[in-house]
Amino acid sequence: MKKPVYYVLIGVLLLVFCFSAFQIVNYFIKGREKANQFDELSQLASQSTTEPTSAPTTEPTSTPTTEPTTEATTAPTEPTMIPGYADVYARNNDMVGWIKIDGTKIDYPVMQTPYEANFYLKRDFDKNYSEWGCLYVREECDVNTPSDTVTIYGHTMKDGSMFAALHNYTQESFYKDHKLIYFDTLTEYHVYEIFSVFKTSANLGEGFRYHVMENAKDEKEFNDYVAECKKLAFYDTGITPVYGDKLLLLSTCEYTLGDNGRLVVAARRVF
Repeated sequence: MKKPVYYVLIGVLLLVFCFSAFQIVNYFIKGREKANQFDELSQLASQSTTEPTSAPTTEPTSTPTTEPTTEATTAPTEPTMIPGYADVYARNNDMVGWIKIDGTKIDYPVMQTPYEANFYLKRDFDKNYSEWGCLYVREECDVNTPSDTVTIYGHTMKDGSMFAALHNYTQESFYKDHKLIYFDTLTEYHVYEIFSVFKTSANLGEGFRYHVMENAKDEKEFNDYVAECKKLAFYDTGITPVYGDKLLLLSTCEYTLGDNGRLVVAARRVF
């Protein structure tokens, strides 16, 4: 009687092993497919762009070259869309910008759907179901004006894609080599410098609600917000935004604080 039971157990273990192996291989195959999709979009964005997505590493003294041209006798025209981004936007007009951090895999279009919260949480650029989703802006934020804070959400994927690289910022040494974030709108190139990296809980009634202040009602509210970002920081960057600065918050999952923890990389616009 022992041999049949033994063979059954061996068979079950083999089935479990094969299923697990299939799941792992399938995950990385899908990951490669998504990487290829974003590589294609990146090439499309850059092939007809006259300026690099990455701006200079020092704050420029000149203004972006994407300002609209005007005639003395006519009203100002609408800002001109950056050519490469126009090509990607034509494929999906939910795109509101492009984000890149040199030395990481973060080089992606950024989406926004004011009409539906978290639409791209589990959808790819072509709106098909995807565990990877897309990077997307919180629906209440204004990318173009912009609002005082713009929050971008993204998954931490096991293959290192999407916002997985943000976890490296818990180490000050990584921050020192990757201080700048390039986040362009469809019409302008912009650079942000990181001023705080922190973790918090997203459970209702717990943690810092970093994502809910689109525009500060006054200077005190803005300063209190910045102070909380810096109080929670893993290390001191020596940078403190002032009232009037525009802030960018990159948010992803972080599980040391529980199932609903968040890691946030906060930056201020310098160009």
